[in-house]
Amino acid sequence: MRRVKVQWQGEEVEGEEVDSRVLQGEDWSEYQLSDGTKLKMKTVVTKVVRLNKRNPEGEPIYAVTSQNVLVAQVEPHLMVDP
Repeated sequence: MRRVKVQWQGEEVEGEEVDSRVLQGEDWSEYQLSDGTKLKMKTVVTKVVRLNKRNPEGEPIYAVTSQNVLVAQVEPHLMVDP
């Protein structure tokens, strides 16, 4: 595990980067917009850091870095000709 520093609640906190793996598929959320567009979105975890801090119950606190993946199925009448 690699030691790192991250920003957490306005302060720099030390922690350890920990490996992660997907246990259950990263499902897509789907949305229907009022203009007919369909959006599909999912969050992908890219890094997890276990901080050298604990919550009031004594559990370790984790900082998670993620990226949102977005796919839009746009209605043809909303498209602009190039």
